[in-house]
Order: sequence, then structure tokens, then C-alpha cells
Amino acid sequence: MVLKTFGWSFGITAVGLAFAALFWGWEGFAVVAILSVLEISLSFDNAVVNAGVLKKLNAFWQKIFLTIGILIAVFGMRLVFPVVIVAVTAKIGPIEAVQLALDSPNKYEQLVTDAHPAIAAFGGMFLLMIFLDFIFEEREYKWLAWLERPLAKLGKVDMLSVCIALIVLMITATTFAVEAHQHGGAHADKSATVLLSGVAGLITYLLVGGLSSHFENRLEEEEEREQEAEEEAKREGKDPSLVGMAGKAAFFMFLYLEVLDASFSFDGVIGAFAITNHIFWMALGLGIGAMYVRSLTVYLVRQGTLEDYVYLEHGAHYAIGALAVILLVTIKIQINEVITGLIGVVLIAASFWSSVRRNRAVEAAKASGGKESAEQTEVGNKA
Repeated sequence: MVLKTFGWSFGITAVGLAFAALFWGWEGFAVVAILSVLEISLSFDNAVVNAGVLKKLNAFWQKIFLTIGILIAVFGMRLVFPVVIVAVTAKIGPIEAVQLALDSPNKYEQLVTDAHPAIAAFGGMFLLMIFLDFIFEEREYKWLAWLERPLAKLGKVDMLSVCIALIVLMITATTFAVEAHQHGGAHADKSATVLLSGVAGLITYLLVGGLSSHFENRLEEEEEREQEAEEEAKREGKDPSLVGMAGKAAFFMFLYLEVLDASFSFDGVIGAFAITNHIFWMALGLGIGAMYVRSLTVYLVRQGTLEDYVYLEHGAHYAIGALAVILLVTIKIQINEVITGLIGVVLIAASFWSSVRRNRAVEAAKASGGKESAEQTEVGNKA
């Protein structure tokens, strides 16, 4: 199972590292390896959240996401995205931006660093909305019950997450953005840029998330009527099909996943510039890391890990919340990418361990107290 799921990732890792060593020596090999580890650590929570959404799609759309989707993630976000940033910021064409990255890597890094406030505001608001909508929703299982129970009650207030996100954006724009970090240690007032980019991130989340939720709910409603439709079709000699409806729902869920992938990629792309200015080293290292995100997503879906470890999704969303805050803070203050990655890893590891302990408690209750005791333990976990 491991080899089947991670086989492509292992193979691309070997080829990528060998390519780096062959053309750029041990220095290129080391930098690409470091970038791969950085991307995996920053994107593990991405795989967990992806799996939670991906399991709702049928086999066809899962395959689309894991093939076409990975091409977009690797080539779009890890290679094209930095070039687009430079092109938009410097008001030059994409080809000129690539030429700039090859001929003047220091200038390329400067332009990307100066664009960081806009990137951080957009990605930070998008990720913050994901976290807020999760934490304000009533859920069957509660990991940190002392925190999640009262927040779930507050979540009954309409548009509370949007209000909080806008308040956070205004505070960010009037504090961190006033003296935003720029290339060379300089600072500049990026309040208007941060405000505009943050609103764009919020709109993107509401638009894509709203459309995907709408079609997902419509699909669930149709599926509830499926049995009756099948019985009626048999009587009339017809075969009812929900392909069109499933296609619409899956398309918007796919779009949501791609935007989610893009938001998770922001921090990794920007963090890569702290290690190297070499665009091809970045593409190799971040591309290898993206492949492991794909493999982890597949593993979580096929193994049913989210069902077995009920708190894992909680840990991933807490990591998303932490990443959103970190992105907004880095508008003014530089934070080491290792710290960013470790925060997510620690939160997910803690939720995984809590899930393991919960599973052991349920199994122990079944063994010692029988079915009734196990059910009581299960109820306690849900409460």
C-alpha cells in the first residue's frame, strides 16, 4: 500500500535529486532536498484538509484532482506563480520575468519580497476563513471541548466568521501593513495593498466555497431521492442518472480544492526565497514536496484515516489558523520558515496522538465493559 501510494513520489524524488546533483553538484542537491522537506512540513495539513474534501468526490473526479490537479499544483503554483508575481509587480511580461529570474536572481528576489504583503493578506484571509468556519460549526466530535463547545454556540450567529475576518484584516492593515517588511530590511506603508488583497482573498473564499457548498448540498438532496427514483425508473423502464448534477458538484469541489492548494502554496513559495534565488532549484524542491502532498492525500482517503483518527481534521484546521496568523504577521515581522512548519506538524501530531488515545479508550471499554460501556465512552468523546 505504501509503495503503491508513494511510488511516484519516491521516483520523482530520486530523479529530481539526481538531476540537481548532476547539473549543479552537491550544493544543488542539498538545496533541493531542503526545499522538499520545507514544502512537505508546510503542506502536511494541506493533505489532511484535501483528503477531507476529496473523499466526497467520486472516483472519476478524485482521479482528475490527483492528475490534472497535481500538474496545476506543481507547475502552476511552484513555477508559474512566482513568475506571475514578478510580472504583475514589475509590470513586465512573463517571458521577461523568467529572463529576470535567470539573469538577475537578486532583483527577482527583491520583487517577490516586495510583493509579500499582498500575497500574505490574500492567503492569510482565505486560510483564516477556512479555520473560522470550521471552529464555529457544531461538530460530532470535539478535540478541545473547552474551546470548541462555546465557539460552536457562538457560530449560530450569522456571518460571524466574516465579521471577525474583516476585523482582523482592518487591524492588520492599520498595524503590520503600516511598516511592511520589504527587501533589504526596509519598511513601507502597504495598508491599501493589504486591505485590497485581503478583501480579494475573502471574496475568493466566499465565492468558491459558497458555490461548492451549494452544489454539494444539492447533490446530497438528490441522492436522498435516488432510491425512489430508481424504483420509479424500473416501473417505467428508464434508468435515472445524476451525472449532470454530480458533475457540477464535483467541478466546484475540484475548483475549491485547487484554490485551497494555491493558498497553502503561498507560504512555501515565499519561504523558498529565504533559501535560494535559483528558480530551477525552487521548482524541483517545491515540486517534489507537492508530490508528497498528493501521495499523503491519497493515503488518507484510501486508508480512511480521517474516520479512524477523528481529531486529525481538527489538528489540521488549527494548523491552518496558525498559518493564517503567521502569514499576516509576516507582513511586518519575518518568521523563520522552520518555525512555521513545526507549528503545523506539532498541532497535527497532537491531534493524531489524541485520536490514538481515544481509539485505545474505546477498544479498552469494549474489552472490559462490553458494548454498553463502549457506547458510553463513544458518547463522551463526541461530547
